[in-house]
Amino acid sequence: MQNIPVVKLGLIAVSRDCFIIFLSERPRAAVAAACEAKGLHIYEAKTTVENEKDMLAAVDEVKAAGCNALCVFLGNFGPETPETLIAQRFDGPVMFAAAAEETGKDLINGRGDAYCGMLNCSYNLGMRHIPAYIPEYPVGTAEEVADMIADFIPVARTVIGLKGLKIITFGPRPQDFFACNAPIKGLYELGVEIEENSELDLLVSYKEHAGDARIPEVVEDMKREMGEGKYYGDLLERMAQFELTLLDWAENHKGARQYVAFADKCWPAFPSQFGFEPCYVNSRLVSRGIPVSCEVDIYGALSEYIGMCVTGDAVTLLDINNSVPKDLYEEDIAGRYDYKLTDTFMGFHCGNTPSCKMCADRAIKYQLIQHRLLEPAGSDPDFTRGTLEGDIAASDITFYRLQCDAQGVLRSYIAEGEVLPVATRSFGGIGIFAIQEMGRFYRHVLVEKGYPHHGAVAFRHCGKALFSVMRYLGIRDIAYNQPAGLPYKTENPFA
Repeated sequence: MQNIPVVKLGLIAVSRDCFIIFLSERPRAAVAAACEAKGLHIYEAKTTVENEKDMLAAVDEVKAAGCNALCVFLGNFGPETPETLIAQRFDGPVMFAAAAEETGKDLINGRGDAYCGMLNCSYNLGMRHIPAYIPEYPVGTAEEVADMIADFIPVARTVIGLKGLKIITFGPRPQDFFACNAPIKGLYELGVEIEENSELDLLVSYKEHAGDARIPEVVEDMKREMGEGKYYGDLLERMAQFELTLLDWAENHKGARQYVAFADKCWPAFPSQFGFEPCYVNSRLVSRGIPVSCEVDIYGALSEYIGMCVTGDAVTLLDINNSVPKDLYEEDIAGRYDYKLTDTFMGFHCGNTPSCKMCADRAIKYQLIQHRLLEPAGSDPDFTRGTLEGDIAASDITFYRLQCDAQGVLRSYIAEGEVLPVATRSFGGIGIFAIQEMGRFYRHVLVEKGYPHHGAVAFRHCGKALFSVMRYLGIRDIAYNQPAGLPYKTENPFA
């Protein structure tokens, strides 16, 4: 299932009518060529925008070419009104970049002044309240602008994805996990749709899939994925039936939207009524691009989807769970890795992390905590089986979340770090995470701003793109793990 957008880029050059038009058209062609040389296909619009009628023609041209994202390129100073109306009229994410001067040997007729024009462009975007992506330094050569466009692609993919996203939920958010309860107002502000359903709706649909002719094929795929000895043979048919239930629900309920994510209630009623824990199935769906968050964590599912669009890769959702014991730190981390004890923590969940992001010894097991709670003492695990357990493989990571707080305000955090290649000695899908200055980040961002215990994890460093996404979405509070020399506003200077 293709559950994230494919970005189709367009390139429109703009030119101030008192400047020579080739000062925009020549570098536009050079930018297009530089993009192609880097493997970035881009449609080069032949209409150069000097006035509002040109603007209408250029936007129609890129739409007709199937473009869903756009780079507006200032080859010279640029016409302030038409260039910003491009972004207003184009139904998709737009970036702005400007040409650097080409040579010191031609600063009379060859000077474009796009450095200056970018300032008035940004001012006019602000006047019209038009969101746009502007690179960190938006003036460059053709090759540098092509690199800026490459950085824009994951941002554009995410913005397009959110406009086409529906989050489907099952069940009310759990009583004892109020941290996962959040106003859905923020979803509508982002343009995300939501469909909330009962657990009974899911159970009825699951029962209707009994005997589905596709079940044996899914069972065999599960066996291939896990390998012999890594699964419960008697459980696979039930789990395959559930996987098909979710996939069919996504297809039949996405309605006018193109993309879906799930936020499901997975305890306490689920295992006894369905006959298994849903964690492994959830992990399989996220590995193919459909996030399924635990405990009806709607903004967790949203965050996962954002990370998936940014990276084009599988992500996960974990509890920011427990501190690393001092003896474990001293034995396996101190002196080997450049982290303080308070820079480390364990990220854990019952088993929703894709198997491709876990160590080779991962296996389908049972949920220890739920077994204690729901099944007779001393009994063998039965319906609490179905988690995917093992240590998460060592990797660069970005820990992040977009959340609507209790006041209905969208805010986010982003922190880059890594999963250490250190055995956790614990249960569940779990890893030892290390983030510089995590202790201070934990106190002055996560605790201070009331974030819930769930965080999304992308398995690479993608803070730059995530930050740009949040900025494009209009998120004003974007927190990060500030270095030791940069105190947080709430940090006690005398501590």
